[in-house]
Amino acid sequence: MHSSRTTPAPRVLFASAEAFPLAKTGGLGDVAAALPPALAGLGVDVRIVLPAYPQALELIESRRVVSRLALSCGGGVLIEGRMPDTGVHVYLYDAPALFRRRGSLYQDRWGNDWPDNHLRFGSFCHAIAAISCGKAGLDWQPHIVHANDWHTGLVPALLAGDTDSPATLFTIHNMAFQGNFPLCVGPDLGLPACMLASNELEFFGQLSFLKAGLRYGDRLTTVSPNYAREILTPENGFGFEGLLNARKDDLVGILNGVDYNVWDPAVDRMIAKQYTADDVSGKAACKAAIQAELGLERSDAPLIIFVNRIAHQKMADVVLAALPALLQEGRQFVLHGQGEKSLERAFEVAASGYPGRVAVRIGYDESLARRLTAAADMSLTASRFEPCGLTTMYAMRYGALPVTRLIGGLVDTVVDAGSPESGGQHGTGFVFDTETPEEMARCVHRACQCFEGHHWRSIQQSAMRRDFGWKRSAQRYTDLYLQLITDKDRREADETSVRMVA
Repeated sequence: MHSSRTTPAPRVLFASAEAFPLAKTGGLGDVAAALPPALAGLGVDVRIVLPAYPQALELIESRRVVSRLALSCGGGVLIEGRMPDTGVHVYLYDAPALFRRRGSLYQDRWGNDWPDNHLRFGSFCHAIAAISCGKAGLDWQPHIVHANDWHTGLVPALLAGDTDSPATLFTIHNMAFQGNFPLCVGPDLGLPACMLASNELEFFGQLSFLKAGLRYGDRLTTVSPNYAREILTPENGFGFEGLLNARKDDLVGILNGVDYNVWDPAVDRMIAKQYTADDVSGKAACKAAIQAELGLERSDAPLIIFVNRIAHQKMADVVLAALPALLQEGRQFVLHGQGEKSLERAFEVAASGYPGRVAVRIGYDESLARRLTAAADMSLTASRFEPCGLTTMYAMRYGALPVTRLIGGLVDTVVDAGSPESGGQHGTGFVFDTETPEEMARCVHRACQCFEGHHWRSIQQSAMRRDFGWKRSAQRYTDLYLQLITDKDRREADETSVRMVA
């Protein structure tokens, strides 16, 4: 870590709605689990804060109640503990009426957004602000609040008027998820009327949590360099490209990393047999085990997986339309994920037409996801837009070569292996351009031709040896924290000088 005698080790409150294994619906949960211990390894005093979901309360270690918070937007109990495995310090904001309920983190059992999500995460933001400003009765106060995605977007706005507040860093994990609610809920969230103006938190007649983070965060980051460029355009800015362009000097793209203590076939205890880039023989045992587990025929034909959200963004509709072509020449296909109910049902119906060759498992199970990735020859990770693409990075480490599009963070991670005749020099996957079933099927066919050729092994080795570990990215975040502390100290010194002169 870059440091000096006058700059203390950064104290960082890492605020997230998810952190695996306490809570996870997607990549945010993985990032919030892996980045804080990587930061701690660089000397950062980092503590995570997230809501006290039932699973979080079950899994947190050494838990104890440390504070009772009376907030303008509800209130609750603050529980302190440690993350399983990593031991990172964690605070859980326990408001039972808001977070102890059946369903997913953001939706009920039927897939509908909780109607009080604005209150749930508004209250969470007020709790974060209380911790940040020393109003939670703790003996620790951060230099930096690192807020992640819309669920914590109000935090920079709530802290903006407090001279004793820490600096804020706001990370955008996906511009499509904005936390937009009726403007009339502003008073319920403890927001003054002046904050509901069009140049403040109003967004097309609604109140936007995401806009609050973009507007008030001292610095902004997103999860890949290419996505940082894309969100400045109308195609990918989702209505915020004007604000983002106005703040582009404060915006940086830092590629997410992979926790290779978890996602690595050389150490993964959840797979049938461990293997490495130098000795991939164990992958055959993983494939045979999955075929037996899911009722697939025992076959050496390519096994293609789709382990992802079943959503328009992830091109699940295109995968469904392309399925007959993907299954040519005896290929097998497995889908595991959850999302749009109509697509879930359509995949289940489609699977019934291919007994022994197609398996569909709706939901999400971390162990199954890793077993599938270890078993697969190819992983469909194409997207209409993709901020980073952790699933693609996981697939490469497990030798399940990605079939994807060069969009967003995938530009920063996947190198096309070319045609079978090219020898796959330095390639790590297979890419296509247009978002059509025909283009996807052609790309899969090209990958399968390579699978039958002499160069598959070299492509697989190139993919498995790519290093997407957190060390480099954690260092970039640490440098940003130190710069924020320096900038805040300089502003405070300038304000003191002005007062003295006056």
